[in-house]
Amino acid sequence: MYCDKARVILISGKGGDGHVSFRREKYVTNGGPDGGDGGRGGDVILKVDEGLNTLIDFRNVRKYKAGNGENGGKKNCRGKDGEDVILKVPQGTVVREAESGKVIIDMSGDCREYTILKGGKGGCGNQHYATSTMQAPKYAQPGQPALELEAIFELKVVADVGLVGFPNAGKSSLLASCTNAKPKIAGYQFTTLQPNLGVVNLGGHGFVISDIPGLIEGASDGLGLGHEFLRHVERTKVLIHVVDAAGTEGRDPLEDVKLINAELEKYDPELIKKPQIIAANKSDIFSSYENAEDNLKALKDEFEPKGIKVMTISAATGDGVKELLKEASELLKTLPDKVTTFEQEYDPQISLKITDDPYTVYYDDEEDEYIIEGPKIEKMLGYTNLDSEKGFAFFQNFLKDNGMLDQLEELGIKDGDTVRLYGHSFEYYK
Repeated sequence: MYCDKARVILISGKGGDGHVSFRREKYVTNGGPDGGDGGRGGDVILKVDEGLNTLIDFRNVRKYKAGNGENGGKKNCRGKDGEDVILKVPQGTVVREAESGKVIIDMSGDCREYTILKGGKGGCGNQHYATSTMQAPKYAQPGQPALELEAIFELKVVADVGLVGFPNAGKSSLLASCTNAKPKIAGYQFTTLQPNLGVVNLGGHGFVISDIPGLIEGASDGLGLGHEFLRHVERTKVLIHVVDAAGTEGRDPLEDVKLINAELEKYDPELIKKPQIIAANKSDIFSSYENAEDNLKALKDEFEPKGIKVMTISAATGDGVKELLKEASELLKTLPDKVTTFEQEYDPQISLKITDDPYTVYYDDEEDEYIIEGPKIEKMLGYTNLDSEKGFAFFQNFLKDNGMLDQLEELGIKDGDTVRLYGHSFEYYK
């Protein structure tokens, strides 16, 4: 089974929490803080594997999660980092954010490896928060949470030349005759259910050619396997229309070219702007079909005035194939020598970014006070004027929005109890 599209869930590793502990040694009654840092969470990494040409593995397994970082320990022990997850994908895989459809990364061209989700940073142990005024901090930084992303993987083949045409026009036979590719060939619709790639070597100048699976009328509207096939045309630089000029199945080759161009334009107007060549196939049996010469003349009359060359070939015997490939090669020389890539539109590291300055809420039974402390609180107090009505309202909302009031209530605070934040003390009233 061929698979060129898959929906997956990716989850990076959570960072390990920093540890709260204090040095305990003989003859040292009040040692300093020695809580270790948490380990880093594992990353989710995409890597191009030249041996792959399908996304079938992602149909069997839909969820991928990196390892979590270990929590820090006492005696400054740092937690172990979480294991990365490396996902191997075929060259040409485009990754999109599932909900918006925006491009995250295009695994083609020079992009061979990409970290799509970074693991959470490990939290700092309480040893990092000791100051001259707070020598025994009872809080540590929690590890950053894991990031989760639902993504769509789409495979868009990377080829210089794409062979397009209706089923049984002879695309697979042409590919087999000019490359070492071994596509399946038979006389029924959709014999080709995956793009076949081959390399053409013309005396030192080579290019990659792809047999784009057979299109049908209505493909751009999703009929048949339309969208599954049309996406593979997007990266090609030159299109070769392969038509049954002999009309062996009663089809009109002129109408076939027009219909396929209409489907390409409807799917993406840029596709119709690509340089084209028409390969009038099955010349070896023209003599057996009375309309063959008329079909060939109609093709030339319609397209050659538009600058589109019509070339007679026989994929079965090889007649005219070499000349067709040379023409394609000459067209390629006039085009920029770079792979069409899709620009990034969505960066998970920015869109899913989580900030997490640490704080802690606890009850001090010796002082009979509820304490809120940590860098997050210090930062807030640094830019808030608690003496103003507006500043105090902001302070109250800050405590509520960050869940600190909920934590105080979980600890059993009652109306009239004292809450202390560094040098500030308040009476609590709900």
